[in-house]
Amino acid sequence: MLAFTLRRLVVALSVAFTVSVIAFALLHLSGDLAITIAGPEASPAQVEEVRQQYGLDRPLPVQYLGWLWNAVHLDFGNSFFFRESVSALISERMPVTMRLGAIALTLSLVVAVPLGVLAAVYRGTLIDRLALGFCVMGQAIPTFCLGLGLIIVFAVNLRWLPVSGTATWQSYILPSVALGWYAIPAVMRLSRNGMLEVLSQDYIRTARAKGLSPAKVVLKHALRNAIIPVVALAAVQFGFMLGGSIVVEAVFSMHGIGHLAWEAISRNDFPVVQAVVLILAGIYITLTFLADVVNALLDPRMRVA
Repeated sequence: MLAFTLRRLVVALSVAFTVSVIAFALLHLSGDLAITIAGPEASPAQVEEVRQQYGLDRPLPVQYLGWLWNAVHLDFGNSFFFRESVSALISERMPVTMRLGAIALTLSLVVAVPLGVLAAVYRGTLIDRLALGFCVMGQAIPTFCLGLGLIIVFAVNLRWLPVSGTATWQSYILPSVALGWYAIPAVMRLSRNGMLEVLSQDYIRTARAKGLSPAKVVLKHALRNAIIPVVALAAVQFGFMLGGSIVVEAVFSMHGIGHLAWEAISRNDFPVVQAVVLILAGIYITLTFLADVVNALLDPRMRVA
């Protein structure tokens, strides 16, 4: 188990290093940073002063190592537009996105796993076809279209829920549905396929031969093994949700890290974009690594993979 964990850790660190290089390159591929910081009306002397002040006159490898050292200590510099610490901006906005992602993931699991189990147990029946049809519909509707539709129906016409904001817990219902919707098909299909594979195993036939009730066979013996792949997928989907929250937060005007990224991109606030990319990638890599470790603990066969 230790050797497996170390192998996965090396892979995670390698990916994190690659992402850090890409995030650092975002700033320098956008043009002359000194001119961007000083402004288009600045004189050459002012631009040169800014270049020296921010250390932009140093070699790129030296700049990268200095930036990486600061990033490890969660120091991403100051925002060009907001004129305050990028770390402070992200720490202020992150709780909104984390709550939204957690609620959306929980909602998708609560809907998708039972639906996948029912589709597998009643394979080939109307229930299975309806579940697969719901799965296809979930893939066909874009997140922003679903979000706008939910606003029109439940916020504008019925007036049941708020249109935007994060003032109350009701404000998270519509965006969580919109964000969790696209994760439901993948989780549902994986749950269904895993359950179908497990239901065909010999120990399930033995359990049925012993006279155990169908519910006990499915819930106690089959579901425990069929759910293992969902653990890894849930971690990956949570990372996708955090990254994909930019669309949902823009539609519902939620001031989370996704909305902050949208504001930073529209205003060429490169330090904020850089920090958001690095942090979201770090969260995604960490979740994937933890999912691999948990799966290896649940299924020893994965340790030799």
